[in-house]
Amino acid sequence: MTTRSSDGRARRTASYLVPVLGLCLLPLLMTGHSTAASTPGSTTQRAGVAGAGSSRADDRPNVVVIMADDMRTDELRFMPTTRRVLGRHGLRFENSFSTNPMCCPARASFLVGQHSHNHKVFSSLGRWGFKSFDDSYTIATALKGSGYRTALVGKYLNGYGHQHSRVTGGPSLRYVPAGYTDWYASVEPPLGSGLGGTYHYDHVTYNHNGSIDDSHDGEYSTVGISRISRRLVRKYAGPGRPFFLWASFVAPHEGLPSEAGDPHFPTPARPQWVRGRFNDVIARAPGVPRGGGRIEADMSDKPRFMRVLHEPSTRERRSMRDGARQRAESLYVLDREVGHIVRSLKRAGEWSNTVLMFTSDNGYFLGEHRKKSGKIMGYEPSIRVPFLVTGPGMRSGARRFDPITLIDATATILDLADATRRFEARRRLDGASRLPTMLQGDRGWSTPVITEGHMWSKVDREEAKRLGFKGVGRSYVGVRTARYSLIRTIRGTLELYDHADDANQMTSRHRDPDYRRTKRQLLAVWRAVMDCREDGCQAPLPGSLQATPEVARRLTLSFWRQVEKVHGY
Repeated sequence: MTTRSSDGRARRTASYLVPVLGLCLLPLLMTGHSTAASTPGSTTQRAGVAGAGSSRADDRPNVVVIMADDMRTDELRFMPTTRRVLGRHGLRFENSFSTNPMCCPARASFLVGQHSHNHKVFSSLGRWGFKSFDDSYTIATALKGSGYRTALVGKYLNGYGHQHSRVTGGPSLRYVPAGYTDWYASVEPPLGSGLGGTYHYDHVTYNHNGSIDDSHDGEYSTVGISRISRRLVRKYAGPGRPFFLWASFVAPHEGLPSEAGDPHFPTPARPQWVRGRFNDVIARAPGVPRGGGRIEADMSDKPRFMRVLHEPSTRERRSMRDGARQRAESLYVLDREVGHIVRSLKRAGEWSNTVLMFTSDNGYFLGEHRKKSGKIMGYEPSIRVPFLVTGPGMRSGARRFDPITLIDATATILDLADATRRFEARRRLDGASRLPTMLQGDRGWSTPVITEGHMWSKVDREEAKRLGFKGVGRSYVGVRTARYSLIRTIRGTLELYDHADDANQMTSRHRDPDYRRTKRQLLAVWRAVMDCREDGCQAPLPGSLQATPEVARRLTLSFWRQVEKVHGY
């Protein structure tokens, strides 16, 4: 297993003891990049992860990733099955982040374990979207090459279907990237095709292994993606090779069809049976303070592009509330389907040897900082995502306070599959495996979480160069530590927040003389990591910015208490 040492270099983790499905503790040697790692039936096993009683010659775990779209961390409250199966009988990471809080770049980052500034997908639109992504070698390619059966079901990258592929140079409607045993990707078809699309909840069209399948008109997409995923679980079950399944849902992203009573901004469509389920619970959007009142009375510490936002009117607050209700309803449908997928794994006899992860590509604003909706920006509601995991050796119901990002999830999956060496023969990872944290407990917050995003195309190139930005793909770069966050934009604006007493990021401390030393340290980190590659992205923070497991735990619990005090239901 590969982790990152304090000097940023990869190191091997020595043997340790872990519980496996209630069995007695077994002393098992865990190695990093075995020469047998990339061959089916390898004798190298993931200590604490291989399922008890597995009948496969290759007993590396199956990996199932369930990914929501635009889901906030606090919206887990509307998913009781997911909380029970993956939370109470798994692990919940309390500090989980999207490194680029927008659909397309976030998903590209997950596929290759790299930051946007390395894989060059910065946005969901135009030249920075799907057509800029080199998907000739991804996590799926490495896993399939190491003996896994691999599948994607559902959403791929924004623009897939109507934009050209960077790999082939041709249309992508029937394009299937390398590395997949089964490919059921929803498409965004060319205009005038008459086909359904990714964002039409009642009419999804799939590229099924290179053929267009438009037979799902009338099937709610969340149910359809789950049904196909469960069919693949049954197909892959039994003796043979392990499998990797990425079940990629659209909920709670906005989508068609429009419905009577929709608020005045786009929202997800929902089946009739779930409508109104949370009306008594959700009396306001989660970013609106308890008891009403102004969302953020003083925006003078924010950049100009934030200061121009006005306090939402009564009508806008009502729309935000209705939108929050619809999002919760769409997630409740997804929650039911999570339960169906888990039952399929159990009935197929694969549950004991499956690692199941649940997360989202990015978070979402629902009122915070006067943002009625949206994402992209480096504030907490946008960059935070849920992350729950369960599997052999991970059934304790514990909480983890170490940070984890989508690119760390990539490195963790490759570690679980003993396929890191194979992957890094073609691409180098920016993320680090969090398998030690999952199996052994928190290690502490010693490296920065790096976020970046694209908001503006028109910039002063000379000013951008002076600030250290290379090119114009990024509008900002942020650095998050256990206590602080620093956000700097390509237009020269700077914000610094101290989450110890300001989890809701109401007051930037970038001009506060008491934070002069902290700002200087954070800016040095920012400059060091803004263009990082590989192990450089895991360079240790200065000692004063690091946090031991206990300090990270205390800061995180304080963070969520502050959020709950202002915004909780």
